[in-house]
Amino acid sequence: MSSPTGPASGLPVRMPRPRQPGRHRRPEPVVAPEGAPALVLAVPGVPSTATRGLAEEVISIARSELPGLDARIGFLEGTDHEATVSAEYPTLTAVLAHSAEQRAARYEQALAAGQEVAEPQGPVAVVVPLLAGPDNAMMRHIRQAVMDSRAAVELTDVLGPHPLLAEALHVRLSEAGLARADRARLFTVATAADGIILATVGGEEAVQAAGITGMLLAARLAVPVMAAALDQDGAIAATAEQLRGSGSGQLALAPHLIGPEVGDGLLDTAAKEAGCATSEAIGAYPAIGKLALSKYMTALGIAPPQPAQTH
Repeated sequence: MSSPTGPASGLPVRMPRPRQPGRHRRPEPVVAPEGAPALVLAVPGVPSTATRGLAEEVISIARSELPGLDARIGFLEGTDHEATVSAEYPTLTAVLAHSAEQRAARYEQALAAGQEVAEPQGPVAVVVPLLAGPDNAMMRHIRQAVMDSRAAVELTDVLGPHPLLAEALHVRLSEAGLARADRARLFTVATAADGIILATVGGEEAVQAAGITGMLLAARLAVPVMAAALDQDGAIAATAEQLRGSGSGQLALAPHLIGPEVGDGLLDTAAKEAGCATSEAIGAYPAIGKLALSKYMTALGIAPPQPAQTH
């Protein structure tokens, strides 16, 4: 017969562990506040099934990091001006306008139900550009889409430069056999590059921003890294020549790009101009979803979750 505290047999009973105080205590999980604005990912480039899949993977990562997050996708070059959120590739303007309509409808429904609710304040959405670095032309396009929506919107900066982008570039190079996955490993990669061209788009400002990430990548790989613009005639070839002139014999092209923002064939053409192999664009690497969420949380003043501390 069992007693109130356990089985009569005297077997040990699993008791709940006491909460650990101080720095050993596990952090409380962070969730999206109720009624928080939507995170709307502004996706550049020509919409396609692949582009939509990439964007959906990015916001899926963001949702996994912040449960309850309302995350949506808006294309800069989606369907025409009559696009709605039910379209396959809804425009950023349509998504933002619909988000505003939804919030207004919820408020009206609450009033009609006799609930005491405050009138909605603050942004209806936070727009995060799916761009690794600055691109003035693309940002003008995004700002215009935001204005056309006539919605109260917060627009964040682009995702980079950031150390997580250097990590992503390193991984893509190693996947292509153009870099060692880990400097600490003793084995070598026969095709590893001894000079990296970091290819970007967006002009000189984008090159400078990519150069910051490039310094972090150079520290990881222990090889020289130079940034160059894909949209500047001769820039990639000139950078390749400069690297070879400084002693690099085996080059690699690393796209400092998420993917949708660059036209088809542009990277292959650049690699031929430089006479080297290329890795894949960053794509839906997990860090991209985390960076997008970080921009969102910073815009709203939401504190990110802190990792548990140990000895």
